[in-house]
Amino acid sequence: MRAAVQRVKTASVIINNNNYSSINQGLLVLLGISVNDKDPDLDYIIDKIINLRIFTDDNGKMNNDITSIQGEFLIVSQFTLYGDARKGRRPSFIEAEKGEKAENIYNIFIEKLKNQYSSEKVKNGKFGAKMEVSLINNGPVTILLDSEKKF
Repeated sequence: MRAAVQRVKTASVIINNNNYSSINQGLLVLLGISVNDKDPDLDYIIDKIINLRIFTDDNGKMNNDITSIQGEFLIVSQFTLYGDARKGRRPSFIEAEKGEKAENIYNIFIEKLKNQYSSEKVKNGKFGAKMEVSLINNGPVTILLDSEKKF
């Protein structure tokens, strides 16, 4: 499982010109699901994003996690995080999980995050939908996570 985690002032998902979901201060998480993902992968990413100390404290240091600021999450599925462009010019998505199985893992991820953090403060995009994602990246701060620790 991979996640591109962005510290945001605001973020939103628009589907068919309608605001589907939005958050204020918190984390936009673009989530890629691989064909190899199991429960430990979900647990690893959830633990990391809840406890990632990338919010500034009173001294301007990145010492606070999302719980410290009572921030919100916006979770958006993004299979392209598993795009492999090392060969040729067209990315291969062989490692990305497909269809119903990926959607099930995505939904389990969201439910686990809601249970561990706050159901009111976890929003999401719509799996498989054509979405427009808007954000104001605060910093900018973007952190890449991989449950297999490839980077």
